[in-house]
Amino acid sequence: MSAPGEKGFPVSWDQLHRDGRALAWRLAERAPFAGLVTITRGGLVPAAIVARELGIRLIETVSIVSYDHKAQGEMQVLKPVSPELLERTNGGEGLLIVDDLVDTGKTARLVREMIPKAHFATVYAKPAGRPLVDTFVTEVSQDTWVYFPWDLGLQFVQPINRSAPL
Repeated sequence: MSAPGEKGFPVSWDQLHRDGRALAWRLAERAPFAGLVTITRGGLVPAAIVARELGIRLIETVSIVSYDHKAQGEMQVLKPVSPELLERTNGGEGLLIVDDLVDTGKTARLVREMIPKAHFATVYAKPAGRPLVDTFVTEVSQDTWVYFPWDLGLQFVQPINRSAPL
């Protein structure tokens, strides 16, 4: 993963919405999906767009912490995928995993281990993580930092709850 530096790729809300819809178009030929699993927090907005476009009502989350606004740290699973959902879908058959970005592939690898039979889709992909996803919209170089609209203002915007981990 790259730290914020000279190469930046700022994504506006409009662009994210267009790219989320483009992801849904690519996934439409594989539909219907039995449900959607999104990786929080970054995958929530793209997942909402994809779920709306494809008519997916069953939405589950997996919560993994690894990033702050500058670097990737130790992987920590805060909330795994529901065991009932995994059992009902035989390890994820027919499930769609959605995230905003695959970077180094560490998070993707961990989620793939949890849901081995699911289809993995991201809006953006970097070369190191790209082999771990089945569908994506835009590839960016490994040394580019993607700035998502929820993180942008005229400068980095601290969350309201300053004691919450980023």
